[in-house]
Amino acid sequence: MAAGALGSLPLIGQQIKKPEYQGPNLILIRYGGGARRRESIDPQHTYSPFLAHTLSKRGVVFKNMVIDQGGRSRRLNGKMVDTSHGQGTIYIMTGSYKKLANAGGDGLDERFVPPVPTIFERFRNTYSVPEEQTLIINSEDRKQEEFLTYSSARSNHQRFGFDDRCQILSLYRFKRFLFPKLLEKGKRDGKTLTTGQRKQISNELKQLTSIDQRRKDVANPKLIGFWENWRKHYGESGFKNPRGDRLLTELSLRAMSQLRPRMMMVNYTDCDYVHWGIRSHYYNALGIMDQGIKQIVQAAEADPFYRDNTLFVIVPDCGRDNNLLADIPFQHHFNTKSSHQIFATLFGKGVPRGFVYDKECDQIQVASTIAKLMNFPAITAGEKQKLNTNGIETQLLEAAIA
Repeated sequence: MAAGALGSLPLIGQQIKKPEYQGPNLILIRYGGGARRRESIDPQHTYSPFLAHTLSKRGVVFKNMVIDQGGRSRRLNGKMVDTSHGQGTIYIMTGSYKKLANAGGDGLDERFVPPVPTIFERFRNTYSVPEEQTLIINSEDRKQEEFLTYSSARSNHQRFGFDDRCQILSLYRFKRFLFPKLLEKGKRDGKTLTTGQRKQISNELKQLTSIDQRRKDVANPKLIGFWENWRKHYGESGFKNPRGDRLLTELSLRAMSQLRPRMMMVNYTDCDYVHWGIRSHYYNALGIMDQGIKQIVQAAEADPFYRDNTLFVIVPDCGRDNNLLADIPFQHHFNTKSSHQIFATLFGKGVPRGFVYDKECDQIQVASTIAKLMNFPAITAGEKQKLNTNGIETQLLEAAIA
């Protein structure tokens, strides 16, 4: 009987053919940099009118979502769950509050690694989907979030890892593509590089390539073509392309048309500029993200590849402090109750229209809901007691429409 036939096991190292994916696409938008419910989903006070007034009618709004519902992680770990950007992003991607792994760095530059498989890994481990069709769109200001492509090696999920990784689009990645070419050509935007410029580019490239020592990049022709097109359109100076969250919107739109991602996560983050102490930075950022979401939704509606076959999920990485007397407003690093208070909006393929769910639900339920709607396993056998979910497995949509 041939290996892999009924009654036998596949040979060690034998590749098992994965099925082609036939389900809905996913566009997951991290309403990033920390966002309060009041300015986001409250129709009376929103700075995000498209989200609050239009998208809320097209799907389900979970208006009382929290990070670490009931303090479960405190009982399991003896400490509170951190409410910050890299951490919140990993909670969304993994459906777990398990202690985060680290790829080096410290303080604000601490480089978190998903400690358990992400939805990207579980998706690609289940279906035959190329890595360039599973994308994270990242901010140029948060290099520490360049390490979310695959989880750290742990004994409880040896079958996941580098071969199931997603890819990242960011200016950091563009520079890693561009700088070797500039040094080889000796020119930038047609002008010969001076000795000082060559040294500066060489030093920056060395820094960029030394950050992640876990495993070196493997050239991907589709991504090389993407960056070649970006270079042709915006040049090599870095002065002509958009910045901040507008850059992430542009990367997302170009990725949708050129790479056709089946699963894409957009890590908006401009709200975080409020740490400088200027309230308007926060309000303006909410509007920029809202405009970006509108552009992405409109692009999906105009494209037959995405139209009527895309699940949209919008969820913040964390909340922000509502203390009106704070010297610097809207913080999130002090584990206040309001920093744990977030929301989620789901609409599109598989989502009923016009529901508002006001009961408390948990951020880590997002991953299992995505997995169910896209038909891949959210948690493998043997993981349930190790993910620090403490039994949170209820699907968000099932709870909302029950």
